[in-house]
Amino acid sequence: MTDLSITPANVIAGSDSAYFTGLAGEVVAAGKAVYLDPTTKRVMLGDSNSATAEAREADGIALNGAAPGQPIVVHKSGDLTLGAVLSIGVAYYLSDTPGGICPVADVGAGEYVCLLGIAKSTSVLAVKIQFPGVTLGGG
Repeated sequence: MTDLSITPANVIAGSDSAYFTGLAGEVVAAGKAVYLDPTTKRVMLGDSNSATAEAREADGIALNGAAPGQPIVVHKSGDLTLGAVLSIGVAYYLSDTPGGICPVADVGAGEYVCLLGIAKSTSVLAVKIQFPGVTLGGG
């Protein structure tokens, strides 16, 4: 799987963004897909093939980096300059690498499908998370 190569310093929320704040439950870098753990109430890295059901459904993308117990801001929806080179019109999904974001072509069999957004330019992702709770079938 080929995840996006994100420059954390270049992750910037658009003027139409919706976000929430929380505390990191592990080390998180800006630009990583994350979820809010319902038990610990901490922000954790999402993972499309995690054994933990909550981890398979991203709640957003981290806008800043944080160590465990430190504040973090999570972009939930709207335009996001991702700090990576995107392909216009391509859908981007939660990866099977913790926190990773990959293009639709790299979502593999057995992974849970979590759409993060669609590239509206070579640098801006229109974030609108969708999680149908299904896995891709195996060939």
